[in-house]
Amino acid sequence: MKIEVWSDFVCPFCYIGKRRLEEALAQFPQKDQVEVEFKSFELDPNSPKNIDKSIHEVLAGKYGMSLEQAKQANQGVGQQAAGVGLTYHFDTMKPTNTFDAHRLAKFAKTRGKEAEVTEKLLYAYFTDSKHIGDHDTLADIAAAAGIDREETLKVLQDQNAYANDVRIDESIAQQYGISGVPYFVINQKYAISGAQPTATFSGALQQVWQEESASPVLQDLSTENAEDASCADGSCAIPERKE
Repeated sequence: MKIEVWSDFVCPFCYIGKRRLEEALAQFPQKDQVEVEFKSFELDPNSPKNIDKSIHEVLAGKYGMSLEQAKQANQGVGQQAAGVGLTYHFDTMKPTNTFDAHRLAKFAKTRGKEAEVTEKLLYAYFTDSKHIGDHDTLADIAAAAGIDREETLKVLQDQNAYANDVRIDESIAQQYGISGVPYFVINQKYAISGAQPTATFSGALQQVWQEESASPVLQDLSTENAEDASCADGSCAIPERKE
């Protein structure tokens, strides 16, 4: 079984969805026969590398809300993250363009380090408040995963290096009609959109394993409104608070 995961490194629901998938896989009897591959998706390809605004200000501007409302919305997302053992530091996050981070992930894949670098990039942004658009920061992340730092810097300095790999992923996403992330495609037939509950991933893994058969279209196995736990159009949807 192969699971392709479209995500962006500044998407809070992508990190949450990744953890929930991992939780489901840990309980899956056939986990050793499952391959997970990460695919590139840029929420805002036109975003500058250096943004002189906090993530709260970015969200407030996007949705036309007050700064306090944005902080409360982010707090809610942070609580979801805490539920899967993640710590989000919204006050100090550094919004940035993620194209070079995606190129780094593609380079890491050639070194057998895709999964490790993907995790480190997400942790660096959400927990350590690192500037993952900065080449030196990216090179440090690569080095921490055992990839030569100087070689990484040379790759990043060449804007064409692994750029096509990123664009191919994004092109496939368009073909699938993916407009928000995280988005999970199993065996190129079954789809799960959004940071679904762990139980949804577990059920999907069992169903696909048992019912795998030729299917010309993606079958949506999501159990909740994808907009409740996904990011699209350069920002993240804000779930309605349930009392």
